[in-house]
Amino acid sequence: MRAGSSAGGFFRHRGLILVAAGGAVAEAGFLTLVAPAARPVAPQVTALPVLAAYHDLRWLFADSGSWLGFAAIVTAALLVRSAMDTALLRLAWPRELAAPRLSRAFWSCLALTSLAWLLLLPAVTLTFGVALLPFSWPFLAALPIMLGIAIALSHGGVIVAWWRRLPPLRAVLWLLASFGALSAAAAVVAHLGTVAALGVAAITGLVNARAWYGLAGIASRLQPRAPESVPARLIFGLPFAPLAALMVLALMLGVVRLMFTGTIELPLGTAAPVAANVAASGVSGGAETGSSGTTALGAVVSDAVLVVGGWGSSCCDAGNGLRAVLGGVPVRQFSYIGLDAKGRPVRSGPEADDLPLPVLGDRIAAQLEKLHEITGRPVDVVAESEGTLGVYAMLDRHPSLPIGSIALLSPIVEPGQLSYTRGQDGASVSEYALNTLNHLVAGMSPYGPSGAQHLISSVSEFGARYFDAVAGARGKSLRWLAVVPLADAVTLPVCGLPPNVVVVPAFHGGLLGDGAVLPMVSAFLAGRSAAPSGQDEGGLRVAAEVITGAAVAWRMPDTRSDCP
Repeated sequence: MRAGSSAGGFFRHRGLILVAAGGAVAEAGFLTLVAPAARPVAPQVTALPVLAAYHDLRWLFADSGSWLGFAAIVTAALLVRSAMDTALLRLAWPRELAAPRLSRAFWSCLALTSLAWLLLLPAVTLTFGVALLPFSWPFLAALPIMLGIAIALSHGGVIVAWWRRLPPLRAVLWLLASFGALSAAAAVVAHLGTVAALGVAAITGLVNARAWYGLAGIASRLQPRAPESVPARLIFGLPFAPLAALMVLALMLGVVRLMFTGTIELPLGTAAPVAANVAASGVSGGAETGSSGTTALGAVVSDAVLVVGGWGSSCCDAGNGLRAVLGGVPVRQFSYIGLDAKGRPVRSGPEADDLPLPVLGDRIAAQLEKLHEITGRPVDVVAESEGTLGVYAMLDRHPSLPIGSIALLSPIVEPGQLSYTRGQDGASVSEYALNTLNHLVAGMSPYGPSGAQHLISSVSEFGARYFDAVAGARGKSLRWLAVVPLADAVTLPVCGLPPNVVVVPAFHGGLLGDGAVLPMVSAFLAGRSAAPSGQDEGGLRVAAEVITGAAVAWRMPDTRSDCP
């Protein structure tokens, strides 16, 4: 009876349903006209307060010019968001009980939105960085930060004096249910036409209304009690909810620090098994001269191979696993520093990788030509992570190189989806926020104090141009393979995967030492099928597409019109 009464009471709140569902449909319809690919984020416009604040802040970052203009837009957005949350709260309030005063509800919602924006700023900055330089690690850091803060503030703006208490369990459950519904809706909307997408937006808006109704019901039953003693008043006057949200940020910083120091290790590759397998089969490392090599799998590779490591790699041992698998094939690793006087790659550490894309592309081209000169053979390129960005730059700037095939491991797909938007004074809020976060993380890392400053800036300027050139006619004239870790599905465009893309169960990076990936690369370089053995490739591709669709809900809004 209680459940039936609750459901009946909800459907009597027609104004709440109309505003929540109508707002989601209105934004989805507007985005259909101006940015159809961004429709998956539309239902969040009427979501619970913290999730709606995350929705707004990403849109603000998507077009953040000068500080003055940004401040004006933020002020206007803050007032509009506070007014909308106030309206939804009062419409959701049980009719038999007196609703909170309009002014009190407005200021409570305004305080919650302001606090949420401040605390969510690092997560949104990471998300902006993913749109600029798409790889999964920043997103996998941003999502727990966002969700942790949202849980800590799940009752914010609704319950009286919400900042002085931790959220009730039911409020957390409503927020998690809303998060799941918004993720599922995004995964569906990304693959639907206009009419069906608007229908899903309406249904998701209805779910938002139900969450608001549930949260308002919780708030209406919680009566604040004034502590009797002075110590109790001091203790219960502390801002427990904001402190809990700050703990989420502190915990994430601690995890990052422990990862850089090696205290926390993640399975990024299996280089040791590769070496062991090769040693057992009696295959020795390749030289830079000689005849066609026979791989450990018995396939013949006639080209030389240039291995381009990713961010944090060192020269010149990252290609040892591939060299062992390829047998007598000439394999040389690219050096981010360059070649010495004798034309050999200069040894370098992980701090040498912060290069502008044009410089990186030119250095790869120079070392590829040198390897071709030494061996007299076309050169296959095997590049990973940041190395794939350099390959895009090389192909665009040097179209006549003697290239055979290209294998991209953990590729950076469609960099520069967003770039720094500068105001008339040359300032950019998003650029400042990303640079600040980059320097903060760099201070905890072994990669130098500047972090990826030069790389990030050049990707903003050149990344989209280089990638689009390679994705066009130039890319169609090359034989290539892309091996995408399943974790990177959170950054892929919602466009479907081409047939020469293989999905593997792995994190971003480390595939140059992965014992399951290197045989695939070897087979590809030998002109054979690169299909993985013992893996459900079809199931992994489906999983990748589902993950991509759900992740779109929490990435920067996609304002592009075409798939790459």
